[in-house]
Amino acid sequence: MNRQSVASTHSGRALLVWALLVVAANLRAPLTGVGPVLDQIQADLDLSPAAAGLATTLPLLAFAALSPMVPRLTARRTPERVLAGALVVLAAGIALRWVPTALGLFAGTILIGAGIAVGNVLLPSLIKRDFPTRVGVLTAAYATVMGGVAAVASGIAVPLSQVAPGGWHIAIGCWLLLAVVGIVLWLPQMWATRPVSDVTRSIRLPWTSGLAWAVTAFMGLQSLGFYVVITWLPQILQDTGGITSAAAGWLLFLFQAVAVLTSLAVPAAMRRTADQRALAAISSAVLLAGYLGLLAAPGWALLWAVVLGLGGGACLVLALAFLGLRAQDAPGAGALSAMAQSIGYLLAAAGPVLFGLLHTVSSSWQAPLLVMCVAAAGQVIVAIMAGRGTVADKPWTPQPSDKPGSSEARHVSG
Repeated sequence: MNRQSVASTHSGRALLVWALLVVAANLRAPLTGVGPVLDQIQADLDLSPAAAGLATTLPLLAFAALSPMVPRLTARRTPERVLAGALVVLAAGIALRWVPTALGLFAGTILIGAGIAVGNVLLPSLIKRDFPTRVGVLTAAYATVMGGVAAVASGIAVPLSQVAPGGWHIAIGCWLLLAVVGIVLWLPQMWATRPVSDVTRSIRLPWTSGLAWAVTAFMGLQSLGFYVVITWLPQILQDTGGITSAAAGWLLFLFQAVAVLTSLAVPAAMRRTADQRALAAISSAVLLAGYLGLLAAPGWALLWAVVLGLGGGACLVLALAFLGLRAQDAPGAGALSAMAQSIGYLLAAAGPVLFGLLHTVSSSWQAPLLVMCVAAAGQVIVAIMAGRGTVADKPWTPQPSDKPGSSEARHVSG
């Protein structure tokens, strides 16, 4: 199929890769920079602990609520235009959080969550469409950029809030510049011409597919583990390992740094295997070993932070890669991505809350960690199911926007 588009030339494809990576850089940093300065935000805006917690929970709820809507939006307005609009919404949300009121904080956070939700769903679909033979490599690249910038955001938030004249407003608002850069780099893609099937195909989410549910479960369980660790690992290490809060903070940074480095190695491992079953199962088992280590020998905190980073980084890349590898085409990847990320981030939003509640009820960390061990064991099982195969398409149903006789317009289902 001939395609006259920005992505059809070598320089155009290079620009597209850069644009995708800058978009990826925007998908976590506006969120991870909030946690380290949350105590400052709470004191400045006179928020209760529960209200302050919404600053980190609302985006995950937005991911869960909006992800299923993204395929329908792209079928009407093209992925390029929808993603451009999402970047504008993201930038508006970051700017709105400069308003020194609780309303500005929460309204901006909701807009940020909405913009990121669209990017989460569309990146796997766009990579599948424009780079179908390099899904693993580019998925690892954007996961690495996303995780690396997120780690930087969490690391510089407190120092920046202490030296910048705007305090925490600057610390969480400086990422507006990166969002603007993303918008500028993405603008050329809005005029790219795409095949009719890419822009007019009506899509159903594959709710009836067993393979789609396995991919969704893998995405959900690894997201659950990541957000539980990000939220509670420092407190667990302080209470059970006898280390200081500063040391616990550095170990959390170490966990993220190891995860980013591990994500770089995943594509090479994927190329050496016929499918991803063994790699996904082993990576999940490494996570299980980390939780068991925290449970049995919490004094070895450094080791378990590294182990969790190894397993977590690999599982994140695999979860994102599955969205493209298990789909037949780009619209199918978008539908699978919408389903998996909707359920996955719903689990991610509930996980830290339930983990903390179980700690409160049991007055120890043993019961919550046992639950994480069970979740990781379940992840090993679904990894074997999600590591190969394709979510099959069914014959398409004519839509008003479909061209008569087009054999490429089809619904996605299980």
